[in-house]
Amino acid sequence: MTRSHLIFDSSIGKQKPETIVNRQNPCPFCNVEALTHIMDQKDSIIWLENKYPVLQDAFQTVIIETDECTSELSLYSKEHLHKLIDFALKKWKEMQENSEYKSVLFFKNHGPMSGGSLRHPHMQIVGLKNVDAYRELDERQFEGLTIHEEDGIIFNLSTLPRVGFFEFNVHLKQDGEQTIFADLLQTAVHYVLHHFHRNCTSYNLFFYPLQNKEVVVKILPRFSTSPLFMGYDIAQVSNKLSDVVHQVQELYFSQKK
Repeated sequence: MTRSHLIFDSSIGKQKPETIVNRQNPCPFCNVEALTHIMDQKDSIIWLENKYPVLQDAFQTVIIETDECTSELSLYSKEHLHKLIDFALKKWKEMQENSEYKSVLFFKNHGPMSGGSLRHPHMQIVGLKNVDAYRELDERQFEGLTIHEEDGIIFNLSTLPRVGFFEFNVHLKQDGEQTIFADLLQTAVHYVLHHFHRNCTSYNLFFYPLQNKEVVVKILPRFSTSPLFMGYDIAQVSNKLSDVVHQVQELYFSQKK
């Protein structure tokens, strides 16, 4: 029988530091000299084993994105953004090629509603030994109204979101330009934090491997999760999708017309 649930080690979970709400707590990622089990590094970008491996039968790793604790992905220079995304995609692929894992997760949490615990910008790559995270993946959830398309990259807004109500997707085709993929990912995050809703301070990024070596990242603005989804797995989609598409196009792409 295929495993569908991960075992969370609560005793380790209680030890995890928290700096999103309690900003006075010391940030472990800022103390670079004390970091252990570093696997690779490129300038201020560091890939290391997670010090608090709360998931059983999994290999948990963290990518520290920058040495600037209060920064955030939407604020990065293009040079740093491109370097980070290239580095992270390569490490994800490296773990995907390891036959020890049934599937490999690549995601990012930001903000108090995201499920994360540390404010310092970071991503996570997690190899799952017994769980196929993509076995029920429905690629229709990455289809949507096109916001922008350029050099093998498609930026859209989901018409069949996984959770609801608004979910942005950026597709990287096999021959797509990776720097544009990174730029549009940054655009989506910037819109979510600065124009989407005045109370939106959180988001998740989830990366998925699709057919034909395509990669898609889903950008989810995070609020309280709908009870319909929590109780019945029923996602909702807004009737204002077109309005949001037009707003993003006007804010970020009108000068390119």
